[in-house]
Amino acid sequence: MQPRPGGGAAPEIGEGRVLATGIALVALAFALFLVCAFRFDAGRPDFFYLADAFLHGRVYLDHPFGPWDNVILDGRVYVPFAPFPAIALTPLVAVFGPASLDRWEQVIDSAIAAVDVGLCWWLLGRVGVRAIADRMWLVLLFGFSTPIWWVTTRGGVWHTGHLIAALVTLAALIEAFGRRRGWLLGLLVGAGFLSRAPLALAAPFFAWILAQKEGSRWRDPRSWPWRRWAWYAVGIAPAVLFALWYNAVRFGSPFESGYALASLPPFLEFERQRGLFSVSHLGTNLDYLLTHLPTFFVRDADGLHLVFPPRPDGLGMSILLTSPGLLLALRANWRSRMTIALGLTALAVLVPSLLYYGGGWLQYGYRYALDSIPFVMALVGLAVARAGLPAWGKLLIVFGIVVNLLGVYWAYNL
Repeated sequence: MQPRPGGGAAPEIGEGRVLATGIALVALAFALFLVCAFRFDAGRPDFFYLADAFLHGRVYLDHPFGPWDNVILDGRVYVPFAPFPAIALTPLVAVFGPASLDRWEQVIDSAIAAVDVGLCWWLLGRVGVRAIADRMWLVLLFGFSTPIWWVTTRGGVWHTGHLIAALVTLAALIEAFGRRRGWLLGLLVGAGFLSRAPLALAAPFFAWILAQKEGSRWRDPRSWPWRRWAWYAVGIAPAVLFALWYNAVRFGSPFESGYALASLPPFLEFERQRGLFSVSHLGTNLDYLLTHLPTFFVRDADGLHLVFPPRPDGLGMSILLTSPGLLLALRANWRSRMTIALGLTALAVLVPSLLYYGGGWLQYGYRYALDSIPFVMALVGLAVARAGLPAWGKLLIVFGIVVNLLGVYWAYNL
């Protein structure tokens, strides 16, 4: 018998069975994601064509895909979104071409989301969740009771970026709970930053992880893991240097990403004029994250009528409604430094989005929370490894899945 991290015992489980179950879950997730996504065409294949531009020595597109979220200068169309998804897609684009991948976008996004599910399965094992049934419940929470399901269904440049950012973040967490190789953590953190800029604020967590491997004493600099940190910095450096070069060659400044220049609908342009990042946006974003609800009733000339299913407005929806199973993280051991570090990191990478003008529209739930959710899932895993998965936790997961299933309906009917 193996001891649970928080006490008790868990039965030994064969690695082959764990692997087979994980593969089966990935295959099932892919099929479900694809069934939900295959009829929706977002019409925003920007990353495929940006990958093709990179392969031809360009950093711009020949024409925009839609009126918004483009930067058009001197007849050239620049993609303001972080470029790693396009970099990651270059091998596929080189073989099949951007037009083919545009037609297969639903398949590609569903495959990436399914890989995310598989990495979540792997991570849960790394943090100590031994029971296969518990891991299956938590994988369902991640894949079908978070914005993963919505962004996969809707597709498009905005959402592909989220899926790839989640992939590299989960991979980094797996490494953090595994061998903790500095150079690899650096590469993954850099890729995360080049997928979703707020993930740069996760860099201190992984530097701290490297210090834990060395058993450093913080009051004694001679015990600090300087060599590991050096390799960590070497791993991050290519992403930072590429970002600075990429911005400079596009906009003449290494610090101009394009978000301040992108075309917007009028209501978002008004918000951006109040500041790209500003505390003035905090109240609205906290509402979208925590308290925003769908419409349950509408009033017309005949009076008040019940709306079923409840109608979202596309601006956001409380995470307590869409992902209540994440509350299991509260059962983690909050006296543990690892738990505190994960919690602070989840909060840190969320802060830029809470101060950002955009709010995440169009969305079901609060899609920017996906930057934090891999860290929260690690906390959920630690909690379940420590204290098991209670019946009320399963009920919360089921409730969230039902809410997000309605999101699939609204993906086609908003």
